[in-house]
Amino acid sequence: MYGDGKDSAGATVVLYAKRGPNWERVRGWPGHNGKKGWTAEHRAGDNRSPVGVFTLTDAGGVLADPGTRLPYTRSASFAAPRWWAKSHWHDFDYVIAIDYNRVKGAPPDDPTRPEGEERGGGIWLHMDHGSGTSACVSVSRAAMEHLLRMLDPDEHPVVVMGDRAALKE
Repeated sequence: MYGDGKDSAGATVVLYAKRGPNWERVRGWPGHNGKKGWTAEHRAGDNRSPVGVFTLTDAGGVLADPGTRLPYTRSASFAAPRWWAKSHWHDFDYVIAIDYNRVKGAPPDDPTRPEGEERGGGIWLHMDHGSGTSACVSVSRAAMEHLLRMLDPDEHPVVVMGDRAALKE
């Protein structure tokens, strides 16, 4: 996924699949990242998404598993607080944990932060609400369902994410 700019919340999420020796673009969607953009030095509460390459190992959400091969945790604990704006109430109907400062194999909402609380965590790919996030990446419900069904843990999926300039480095 790539952002429009270092300080931009707009992004494009693109799914690639390895076919033989080549990577082929399968599909792309508009999305959002941290409301203040991107950073290579993510800190809790900075409202920027971390730049890097991260594995995708666990999924979950409020809704039933749509047919993913990733370990899936269904729980009402994913529900957004009702004091949030209504546009955010369904953000966590489906989530895929981005393995930034988290324990792989744990449910996405596990609060353990191996690199410390100050580094932040709880970075997910989740459903979009039409604007920037606190640090997560968001896409439409249809995109989330597609990704959940396509990602195969045996293929060791990763997300490469950042603003265009950072990804060129």
